[in-house]
Amino acid sequence: MAGATFQTDSAPTPTLDPLPRRLADFATIGEALDYAARGCRGLNFFDARASLVRAYPYADLRRDARDDAARLIAAGVAPGERVALIAETSADFARLFFGAIYAGALPTPLPLPTSFGGREAYVEQIRTQLGSGAPMVVLSPPGLAALVAEAAAPIAGCTAHDWSIFLAQPALPATLPVADPDDIAYLQYSSGSTRFPHGVAVTHRALLANLGGHAVATEVKDTDRVVSWLPFYHDMGLVGCLLSPLANQMSADYLATDDFARRPLSWLTLIGRNEGTTLSYSPTFGYDICARRISSSIDVRERFDLSRWRVAGNGADMIRPEVMQHFVDTFDAAGFRASAFLPSYGLAEATLAVSIMPVGEGIVTDLVDERVLSGEGYAGVSDATDRPTRYRAIVNCGKALPGLTIQIRDESGAVLADRHIGRLFVSGLGIMAGYFRDPEATAACLADGWLDTGDMAYLADGYAYIVGRAKDMIIINGKNHWPQDIEWAIEQLPGFKAGDIAAFSITTPGGEEAPAVLVQCRTSDLAERARLREAIRTKVRAITGMTCVVELVPPRTLPRTSSGKLSRSKARSQYLSGEIQPFEIAA
Repeated sequence: MAGATFQTDSAPTPTLDPLPRRLADFATIGEALDYAARGCRGLNFFDARASLVRAYPYADLRRDARDDAARLIAAGVAPGERVALIAETSADFARLFFGAIYAGALPTPLPLPTSFGGREAYVEQIRTQLGSGAPMVVLSPPGLAALVAEAAAPIAGCTAHDWSIFLAQPALPATLPVADPDDIAYLQYSSGSTRFPHGVAVTHRALLANLGGHAVATEVKDTDRVVSWLPFYHDMGLVGCLLSPLANQMSADYLATDDFARRPLSWLTLIGRNEGTTLSYSPTFGYDICARRISSSIDVRERFDLSRWRVAGNGADMIRPEVMQHFVDTFDAAGFRASAFLPSYGLAEATLAVSIMPVGEGIVTDLVDERVLSGEGYAGVSDATDRPTRYRAIVNCGKALPGLTIQIRDESGAVLADRHIGRLFVSGLGIMAGYFRDPEATAACLADGWLDTGDMAYLADGYAYIVGRAKDMIIINGKNHWPQDIEWAIEQLPGFKAGDIAAFSITTPGGEEAPAVLVQCRTSDLAERARLREAIRTKVRAITGMTCVVELVPPRTLPRTSSGKLSRSKARSQYLSGEIQPFEIAA
């Protein structure tokens, strides 16, 4: 690619490095790259078959990024201006991200088209986010340049560039600004941001505090190496798997998210190839898809070596113990240990991590009566001999990161005692400065240094147990129901899986709230559709006691967030507006 510098060596950057380890104790993320560039570690990009495409030492990244900062300054980008970047998993994205950092601008990663329903939906989403962030420049890989230029056309003062052309321009000498720790480092659009995007503004100080706390909590070692397929436009991919290894001087290996979707087992192949020990993270569905891809013809003992996978992080969605157990059962022969699982909880508004389970403890659950989960009740523990008729396994997501404090509060704002369910608030190092150019939204969730996460949880002996999202709650006759319960019930039926179902509440013509569920259906037979709908309705009623409005919809209909997760709120909006049209059902 024009303007890019490639390392021709066939080997990835090393795991070990004589450079003394510093756990993110820098004033700015640019200073962190300056230090990492003194060593020999770096970033490595692999193709779908886990073959090395490019090794990119931090020294090369720093050199290229400083040249790119000069190019941005020559283009008129001043400190504080936004530089939007389509977050392709590539060295070019990394150098341009840090080029914006060195120029004093705010890099703003934007999603790739894969999580959207087509060209028009993608252009609309990018245009909405560009309108929110008001960048001076938006840079994209050649294959997306036309789409991004179309999205940027109505945005006043915003110029779109194909980054291969931009990087081919000469880097003229320029004086780079010196960042302050309390300057905004970058903007992160949270995974739920669609029609009304919220650009999370993160300072250098907050970022480095979170990265340092994360390194302490995961007990980072000299022999560690990060492996990731997570997208760079999501906080776990950007902060946890790009900025964290850099700030803590680790080499990192990447598969593009699209390549993971096509060949998920390449993730595990790459982990097994590492020298040293591995830190790698995924939402539940990543582990699920890998376990599902193993057929009887695959000898996992011969094909994979997962014995050095030290930290298998879980986060970004509700952790499902039965899925994780299936992964353990499938890959035990390859040396995977259940104790490697590291449940965590976080959100972009807290930079990334809020709580992390102690290393080596694996997945620990409470069995809690579902009737308690329907309100701000007391989450007492049940055991196998005293199990309630209806219960849910709630995963322990660990203790607050160093520098953070967690409280659970009721609707009046009063702090609740252990095991009482309420809204999770967090304060301390790592909390966002606010939503960019949106003081009203900032005031709605951030007051007196406390962030209202919008999540329901309880604490027990300092450990956080996440129950669900308050904004997704379905309230019927004054009783709270979690959409996950409805979705999980339907997943127990043959032929359905996670991601096929979206549950939410609707208002009936009589003005009452009712639960509704959209289910992706793959059969064209009208009678079979009728049978499936009745089976779904019966299953939901048996498990939750509710009678749902059940609508069968075509495959690939349900919308996703930028990180690939199901968006219940968008599914509801599209259903009510008629954008999602259910299938016909036999009379």
